[in-house]
Amino acid sequence: MKLYINIEHLTKEIEYPQRYQSQNLIKSSVIVFLIILAFLLLFKPFGVYDPELRMHYLLICFFHALTPALVLLTYFGILNFRKAKNQIKWTLLKEYIQIGILLVLIGTSSFLMRDFLYNNPNNSSWNYFLEEIRNCFVAGIFFYFFLRLSSFYFESKKGSPFVLQFIPLAVEPERKILKSNIFINTQVKQDNFNLNIDQLLFAKADGNYIELTKSNGNQITTEVKRISLTQFETQITDYPHFFRCHRTYLVNMFKVEKVSGNSQGYLLSFNETNIKIPVSRKQIDSFNNYYQELRSKYIA
Repeated sequence: MKLYINIEHLTKEIEYPQRYQSQNLIKSSVIVFLIILAFLLLFKPFGVYDPELRMHYLLICFFHALTPALVLLTYFGILNFRKAKNQIKWTLLKEYIQIGILLVLIGTSSFLMRDFLYNNPNNSSWNYFLEEIRNCFVAGIFFYFFLRLSSFYFESKKGSPFVLQFIPLAVEPERKILKSNIFINTQVKQDNFNLNIDQLLFAKADGNYIELTKSNGNQITTEVKRISLTQFETQITDYPHFFRCHRTYLVNMFKVEKVSGNSQGYLLSFNETNIKIPVSRKQIDSFNNYYQELRSKYIA
């Protein structure tokens, strides 16, 4: 099934970002389930008294891994829906609070399963309730920061977006007043140049050079500059609507008019030119999420 969407400069609601956000949450929940299951089977981190087991230990591990995945899927699914609907600003403190609430919910769910999993007359005691909450916080906090460090590592590698994404934004960025004309420094001083960033449609890498394709009214111009695409990208980080959609392309998301393609890759179209810019297959999820992020920041 092919995808064909009219973006219209990010001013209209479209369906695929929400759908892909849900897909990412499902993927993340499945990965969490598999990691927890493997962890429980390999290390048996918490004490288990075999005569109390109502079923094989493998099944008990299965239910203990399934419960956090389902709670995570439900909780963050509702949270993401509320954030998208109400435009809730996200901060790091709010993220920690939500993680704490999630761990309490998981611990409570594990406690409520005890009668189903274990033969113990004290299953409903406060001691076991507090023990389940404690175990969830011990394992959950370690797991959360492991995911955070992994996320930073993968996000630092171009073209390798990290799949475990539960919360839309960790920190609400500070809004800046951005200038249209910026000065770009190159490795050779005499090649430094001024650029009207609002006119830029996209930049294409060509070795240690880049081709800048700009639109001024109905006139399309292309300039070659002596600077790598990565170096150029680092100098326009204050302009969040530029996205590295491909190893060789950096695109102005505000200028994109249409998106066509499928899970193998997208093609981006502009009003001003017939040139189409590819979005690589491994950047599709990042592109969809980034589009949604821009909408939440810049569309009232």
